[in-house]
Amino acid sequence: MGTLFVVGLVALVVIVFALKGLIIIRQSETKVIERLGKYHSTLPSGINVVWPILDQPRKIYVRYVTKTIGGRDVAVVRMSDKIDLREQVYDFPEQSVITKDNVTTHINALLYFQITDPFKAVYEIDNLPNAIEKLTQTTLRNVIGELELDETLTSRDTINSKLRAVLDDATNKWGVKVNRVELQDITPPDSVRNAMEQQMQAERERRAKILKAEGEKTSAILKSEGEKESQINRALADKESQILKAQGEAEAKILQAKAEAEAIRKIAEAVNSTKSDPASYMLALKYIEALKEMVSNGNDTKTVYMPYEATSVLGSLGGIKEILGVK
Repeated sequence: MGTLFVVGLVALVVIVFALKGLIIIRQSETKVIERLGKYHSTLPSGINVVWPILDQPRKIYVRYVTKTIGGRDVAVVRMSDKIDLREQVYDFPEQSVITKDNVTTHINALLYFQITDPFKAVYEIDNLPNAIEKLTQTTLRNVIGELELDETLTSRDTINSKLRAVLDDATNKWGVKVNRVELQDITPPDSVRNAMEQQMQAERERRAKILKAEGEKTSAILKSEGEKESQINRALADKESQILKAQGEAEAKILQAKAEAEAIRKIAEAVNSTKSDPASYMLALKYIEALKEMVSNGNDTKTVYMPYEATSVLGSLGGIKEILGVK
C-alpha cells in the first residue's frame, strides 16, 4: 500500500512537472521568470524547463485594440505574462494642444515602438502602455507649444523627428526603442480654418491674375515678334521681287538692244545694196513711231502733227521707198 502511494505521488509530480515545468515560447515573444519572488531568467523562444511552483512568470501590462459591438476600435489594457518583442503601434486619441501663437488645435498621433530589454520593461516601470501614452501626450504639447500654427501645419517631418528623439531618449531606461512618430490629423478651430480658406482663395486668385498677366505679356511678345518677322519677310520678298524685276528689265533691254543691233545690221546691209543713207532710214522710223504714239495718247483727233524739219522727213521716207523698192 505504501509503495503504491509513493508511486502515485511520483506520477503526480511528473504530471505536474510536465504540465507546469515545460513552457513553450513563440518566436518574437518572451517571459520574465521569478524564482521565489526574485528575478531568475528571461526565457528565449522554444521549449524551456522551469520548476513548478518555485518559478513563476512575472506579468506586465499590455495594450491591445479590440472592437466593440458597434464596430468601433477600443484600446484595452490588461495583465499578461507574455512580452511581445515585435514592433508595436499605439494610436493615441485626439488631444488639444496650444501653439506658440495661442491657437488651440486638435492632434492625434501614431507611435511605433519596440521592447528591446524585457527586464527593464518589467522592473523599471509599473504600467508601460500608460507611461508611454502620457509621455507622448506631454512631449507633443511641449513640441507644439514651441511652434506657431503655420509652422505646425507645414513642419510635420520636423515635429515627428523631435518627438521621436525626445521619446526615444526618455523611454530608453524602460527598455523601449521608439522607431517612429507620425502625426495623423492636425485640426485647427473652425474660425482659423475659415480664415485659412479665405487666405488660400485670395492667394489662388492672385496667382491666377499673375498667370493671366504673364500669358497676355507672352502673347503680346509673340504677336510683336510675329509681326516683326512678317515685315522682315515682306521686305525680303519686295527686295527679291525688285531685284528680279530689275534683272528682267535689264535682260529685256539687252535683248532689245541686241534685236535693234541685228535690225540695224540688216538694214545697213539692205541700204548698202541700194546705196541709200541708213541714218535717214532709222530717223524716219523714229519719226513715224513718235507720231504714232502722240496720236494714240491724245484725245484731239483734229490736230495734225508735222515734224519741224519736214524736208528731212520726206527725204527719209524717200530712203525707205528706195529700200523697199517701191516705185
